[in-house]
Amino acid sequence: MSRTAPAPAPASVRTPANVPAPSDRREPGEVFGPAFSLFADVLLVSLLTSLCCLPVLTAPAAFAAASATLRETAAGGRTASARTYLVRLRARLVPRSLLLGLLLPAFAVAVRADLALAGGDLPGRALVGPALVVLALGAGVLLLRASAAPGSATARTAWQRTAADPHGSLLLVAALVLAALIAWSMPLLLPLLPGPLAFAATAVDLRATPKTRES
Repeated sequence: MSRTAPAPAPASVRTPANVPAPSDRREPGEVFGPAFSLFADVLLVSLLTSLCCLPVLTAPAAFAAASATLRETAAGGRTASARTYLVRLRARLVPRSLLLGLLLPAFAVAVRADLALAGGDLPGRALVGPALVVLALGAGVLLLRASAAPGSATARTAWQRTAADPHGSLLLVAALVLAALIAWSMPLLLPLLPGPLAFAATAVDLRATPKTRES
């Protein structure tokens, strides 16, 4: 007596096309997905970084702590916390970081003085404004690169990472331009900008890490 072969399972059973990816699945009782958790982490880091940047001298350490907190969040899958951020901030409050923070107001004063001179009758004054914009964007990219580097980064390390990944550096330029436009058009959102900038620097650094290791 011959047995008939079982009918093939329907396509919906054989191929779990409707099953969400592991990164999109929610735990039982979880209201929001991972994307909302990431948004909350960036928002918390933004507010903490803005508060810690108020003394000005602590701004480089604050951005470095923000990048370190977001890097640890991405690696361990845990949510960011104020305690974690403060621990990272304390570890990066070194004399070299405070000296770099002292250079920030000096750089701002120099840019302000150059803009005042450009308003006079000096030759080549039309080129001063664009040159200062390029200089400010370059300095911003170097600072973001230094803050996103794991451990204690130097100016040489930041320059090497900037030159080794020009595409990522252009992405950081775009992030800085967008942040400047938001700050100019909606000043009330200024305290929320450090988090996205630190997130962009961390994401670009993580993206370029395999290429740096191969080279």
